[in-house]
Amino acid sequence: MEQDEQDFEAFYRARTPALLRTAYLLTGDRHLAEDLVQDALARTHRAWRKLRDGGNPEAYARQVMYHLQVSRWRRKRVAESLPGDLPERRDGRDQAGDAASRLALRQALLTLPTRQRAALVLRYFEDYSEADAAELLGCRIGTLKSHTSRGLAALRKALPDLATEGMFR
Repeated sequence: MEQDEQDFEAFYRARTPALLRTAYLLTGDRHLAEDLVQDALARTHRAWRKLRDGGNPEAYARQVMYHLQVSRWRRKRVAESLPGDLPERRDGRDQAGDAASRLALRQALLTLPTRQRAALVLRYFEDYSEADAAELLGCRIGTLKSHTSRGLAALRKALPDLATEGMFR
């Protein structure tokens, strides 16, 4: 039993940062991403014995995370406002151009419907195949292609400068 706990702790320490990056792209909010990863890791911990004997714990955690996020999309939403701005970093590097592009892309991603955003994250950030991404989202491949196409078209329209740089091919 103690070995299982040590194995899970090693998995937790090694894979949490990657899971957090994906969760942030899915949710668009750092705190919601942390909640999503925490819930997914709790469920992964409960299934650890099964996963230890030949399963893939990271794949399981990611699938749980995607399913939890889809469930959250279906719930009634409460409007939320975030007052204030984050302070600028002062580490001597000129990050203005890249930061502006990242912020513009993030803002554009947040304007997309949740299914389109999830399709883009799974296909282009997580590099899932169409079949795997469709399975994770619980839809058909044609529906996934539709969400991806519409999401990319919306990003191209919202960010024409980045589209001309070849970011949305």
